[in-house]
Amino acid sequence: MSQLDQYSDQLARVLCKKGGEVGRKIKNIMAAIHQKDSVDTRRACNLQAVALYLNEVPEELVKEYDSEDFEETQRKLDQTLIGIYVIKHPGSSTDQAPEDVGIIVEGVQVLTGLNDVATAFALLFGIIYDLNLSYPTDLRYTFEFIQKILMELDTHRLSNKIQVLKNKMLE
Repeated sequence: MSQLDQYSDQLARVLCKKGGEVGRKIKNIMAAIHQKDSVDTRRACNLQAVALYLNEVPEELVKEYDSEDFEETQRKLDQTLIGIYVIKHPGSSTDQAPEDVGIIVEGVQVLTGLNDVATAFALLFGIIYDLNLSYPTDLRYTFEFIQKILMELDTHRLSNKIQVLKNKMLE
């Protein structure tokens, strides 16, 4: 978390420079910071925007559900291979705390009752790394960013996308 906080301003600067449709989506994600400017919000927005910046889909990792239809939500969670779930109160705004945040691996709720999405990202990375699981293929660059830039593990071999992002952050 401290590494993410350290890079937060540089990362946000690079992410907000992105143009086109991806740039608009990133700006929509980052708008949550203006509604509720907290460390947790900045962390979650930066991590989700990184996925978009790297041409990946953050919705594949962080899935939001309303707590109204428990059976439907549970059915969708059971079908999830790996990811983070956020269960929100019906009609809640972005500045309200979710009802539950947790991690799913192969349809099993591994961790529940987490405080926020950024904590769930860090713990999911730890679970994947500790159990030697493969990163989800559609989010491999996002996890590479977390591993090699934020966690500083195996930093000597960066993919081109991550190397370009790192260079832009350090400009």
